[in-house]
Amino acid sequence: MQVRSAVIPAAGMGTRFLPATKAVPKELFPIGDLPAIQIVIDEALGAGIDHIVVVSSRSKPAIDAYFAPEPELIEALEAKGKTDTADRLRSIGRDWRVSVVYQDNPKGLGHAVGCAREAVGNEPFAVLLPDELMSGSSLLAQMNEVCVSTEGSVVAVVEIPREKVSAYGVIDPAGELSADGVIAVKDLVEKPPIDEAPSNYILTGRYVLTADAWDHIEALQPGRGGELQLTDALRAQAAHAPFHAVVANESRLDTGTPLGFLTASIELGLQNPELAAPLRAFLADLSL
Repeated sequence: MQVRSAVIPAAGMGTRFLPATKAVPKELFPIGDLPAIQIVIDEALGAGIDHIVVVSSRSKPAIDAYFAPEPELIEALEAKGKTDTADRLRSIGRDWRVSVVYQDNPKGLGHAVGCAREAVGNEPFAVLLPDELMSGSSLLAQMNEVCVSTEGSVVAVVEIPREKVSAYGVIDPAGELSADGVIAVKDLVEKPPIDEAPSNYILTGRYVLTADAWDHIEALQPGRGGELQLTDALRAQAAHAPFHAVVANESRLDTGTPLGFLTASIELGLQNPELAAPLRAFLADLSL
């Protein structure tokens, strides 16, 4: 068993970013000189995944255009001596493959992931929510290893103050936290009241699921908000098979709001060798 595919749900309307998302998908907004979705893809590639499945909408043709080859543009760049930029464009899909599938009738995250079933096939797969950016690939790589070793699904979690848990999905642990940050899970609870929360470990946007998840996703019934909730499928898995959580060991940036996107852009800009010095100087001037 090997985790080779990653599903990236990207069919949302991006209503918090209107009117910009009326024309440009939020997943293509640049952070520095990279589209946000490419940062998530690079995370997956760094964890050994070589097949990216993007769940998009037919109302977002720019997603398809981003992955489409552009030999004339590459040729024009090379003619101008911009070989580095040309090679970056050429590298999109060069050592990995991409499949774009469509969620024509949005019914929730569970439904979005289910749209990728045919593209992924009957094998384990990762799910990466593009609103959440990780600082590297180590968390996903560890989750892949836990999935393979336990032959069960794995979710990423972060620990937060208990008074905030009612806004998130929470795991119900079946054991103690191991030295390498792994916890056995017996159940998951969506947005529990504070006094009923089984832990203060909340789900974050990374999942590695075994192939039997497809059947649980297909069997979903409308849950909270009338949507097909991925968490309900995970609960069904946890009730019948090994299921674990891995505590995130790297920093996480939430780009789901305009403020979050702005702060993520600044933080990642400060980590970029080409942008860090001038950006730091600009921020220092602002503080005068």
